[in-house]
Amino acid sequence: MVIKMESEQRILRLQKALREKELDGALLIYPIDVYYFTGTRQNATLWVPSDGNPMLLVRKSYLRATTESLIEDTRPFPSSKEFSALFGPKVRKIGFTWDVVPVQQYQYYSKMLPGCELMDISSVNRELRSVKSEWELEQMHYSGDRLCRVFAQVPAFLKEGMREIDLSAEFECRLRKAGGEGYVRMRAFNQELFHGLAVSGATSDKPGFFDGAVTGRGLSAAFPQGSSIEKITAGSPVLVDYTGVFNGYIVDMTRIFIVGQPAPELEKAFAVSIAIQQYLVDNLKPGMICEELFLTAAAMAEEAGLGRNFMGAPGENARFVGHGVGLELDEYPVLAQGFKVPLKTGQTIAIEPKFVLPGIGAIGIENTFAVSSNGGIKLTDMSDEIVCL
Repeated sequence: MVIKMESEQRILRLQKALREKELDGALLIYPIDVYYFTGTRQNATLWVPSDGNPMLLVRKSYLRATTESLIEDTRPFPSSKEFSALFGPKVRKIGFTWDVVPVQQYQYYSKMLPGCELMDISSVNRELRSVKSEWELEQMHYSGDRLCRVFAQVPAFLKEGMREIDLSAEFECRLRKAGGEGYVRMRAFNQELFHGLAVSGATSDKPGFFDGAVTGRGLSAAFPQGSSIEKITAGSPVLVDYTGVFNGYIVDMTRIFIVGQPAPELEKAFAVSIAIQQYLVDNLKPGMICEELFLTAAAMAEEAGLGRNFMGAPGENARFVGHGVGLELDEYPVLAQGFKVPLKTGQTIAIEPKFVLPGIGAIGIENTFAVSSNGGIKLTDMSDEIVCL
């Protein structure tokens, strides 16, 4: 649970940003944003004035919110007629997170706040949330430790001839028993993920909607992602890519397993992945520009003759090599082309240099790191090496 000091400091930072934008306050209605500032994920709207005390308006469950909320003024959501009276005549410019709020909700709040202008604070909110406090880093260290413990069990149940979906089921069972919450929150429109995925051999080069290097075949066209019913064969790389979600905080990691020994082309691609990861970790320092880190990683892949296979099958390549993680899987910052912003101390990033070799399989590495003055601090701390069975 979020502690009171965390909530207070987060609100103060938001209020400072609102004053800098000359806004009178912010209305937050997206569930995980509400949780971040209040400590409760109930169906509620949070009002944060640029100065003064915030107010949490709860639809359901008010009873549970009263036991969890760190906002002193927590009350039931009022009627539409009473809503505007809560804000006073001086409130005119209100921040709203346009990146996730449906048009219907925008229109609903606009109607209840006549004379007010709802202005976009999506980037402000995401930038504030990208920098993790020491308390948050502790949560993510814990998530990383629990997830690593499950990865360490894979050699005990991964067998030649088992189906990908059975491998996933075994992994997910252990992850849930370890306390994993399972729900992987994503902010991007049209993106979704169930825990993670375990794919092997040629099924791992199947294209799909998910904005990542590896999608997997999945079980149907309704959810064309993740493990399939294909069997794992000797010599084929098995890519296990899972999130660990504990107390809301997500870490992301990938390891490679193989029954037998990897082919030379797989060994080469894996060695390049490790080299790219090491370069990025060495440079996960405040002030480093995200785009430049991505471009250097892509250049390293190109120099190794694997540019077409970097971060996806040829023609299906993802245009990033690292993504922010925290309460959501796709937070800021992103190590991607066009993301020309400097890193900040305390940001947490999943670094995932991967290669997809059509007809052979996917291979690579992924770990979650925290940005520091000395480079990346590993939060998913276990060996990166391929595990040969």
